[in-house]
Amino acid sequence: MTMTATCRIKVDMGKCSGLGLCEAEAPDHFEIGDDGQLTVLSFDVSERDRADVEQAVRACPTQAISIEE
Repeated sequence: MTMTATCRIKVDMGKCSGLGLCEAEAPDHFEIGDDGQLTVLSFDVSERDRADVEQAVRACPTQAISIEE
């Protein structure tokens, strides 16, 4: 089965504080390293993951994450 992306993740790394709330909400897409740096594991978001990624966007205290349609 092929994943069809419904949207893409956009991150403003200058705003990211590395708290990891995004990782807690959508661990298939976000990872905070031991150095506190965010790594986006997958920018493309499937319908299956969309609710988790939207929750990660809402959870980000610095509003560093957004979704592009």
